[in-house]
Amino acid sequence: MISNAVNARLGTVVITDCDHGTIAPEESVLRGQGVSLRLAACKTPEDVADQAADADVLINQYVPITGPVLDALPRCRLVVRYGVGVDNVDVAAATERGVWVANVPDYGVGEVADHTIALAMSLLRGIASLDRAVREGRWDYRVARPLRRLGTLTFGVVGCGAIGTAAGRRAAALGLRVIGADPLAARPGQDGSVIEKVPLEDLLASADVVSLHATLAAGSRHLIGAPQLAAMKPTAYLVNTARGGLVDTAALLDALDRGRIAGAALDVLEAEPPDEIGRALARHDRVVMTPHAAWYSEEAFHTLKTEVAREALRVLRGERPRCPVNEPKAVRA
Repeated sequence: MISNAVNARLGTVVITDCDHGTIAPEESVLRGQGVSLRLAACKTPEDVADQAADADVLINQYVPITGPVLDALPRCRLVVRYGVGVDNVDVAAATERGVWVANVPDYGVGEVADHTIALAMSLLRGIASLDRAVREGRWDYRVARPLRRLGTLTFGVVGCGAIGTAAGRRAAALGLRVIGADPLAARPGQDGSVIEKVPLEDLLASADVVSLHATLAAGSRHLIGAPQLAAMKPTAYLVNTARGGLVDTAALLDALDRGRIAGAALDVLEAEPPDEIGRALARHDRVVMTPHAAWYSEEAFHTLKTEVAREALRVLRGERPRCPVNEPKAVRA
């Protein structure tokens, strides 16, 4: 437990769970501000209810935050997540109870976009398969055949927010045609966007890379399942640096085994660390996988941790969060 509770006039901030190894950046923001900061090690919603009953703000990483948890925390005014996704927070329940929910949507936009392109390029240029072959003693470019010139290919962005747009711009700079499926996607030429807006079914049918950047919600879980994988070209690749739950991993494994798509590059999985299906995907010779690392750089890491603390401080001071994902009608006093 870590605390700087001296003169804690503004309130108490509890970090429900954190696997970062340090909370020094959060402490640096809150030190001397009249805030008590405490690090817990919650594994379940019940742990949160038990260990954070006095919290005015929760900083949260993985443990689910449910309606009953918020009922057990009558002082809580804000749940702020380390990261972009808020799928482990019951946002509707928080809104009903007058609790803000916030995230940090812009801490690693460039990093995730860069990682997306790195994964895509490892497939499009055969890097992973060639590397494996060389390590096995085979010195033969034909291991990766057939490779295509980038300028002949189409990069499909599913979810054209900040990260999807940044990935699309990077793909366009490499010479790929870029298309996107998203109600908020910019039309051709609008705001300087390089993304050509198309329906999802058209994107799946024509893209050589289908890159996922959508948020995970009830309506987007298994957005890519067996029917969508079947609609892709057999020469196409799937890249996911967003949320594992966007993809039906069992259907993806089956599609790869049957050769229905050419391969996949995954930074996220439905179950992390990988379950049996995830481990099978990791071993698959058509898959490139990284351990939910797309967000990471030292700069992004620092920004993420200091910004959640700044968000906590704003709400404790009676201000509106910088990046709310809900709009409570009456915030808890």
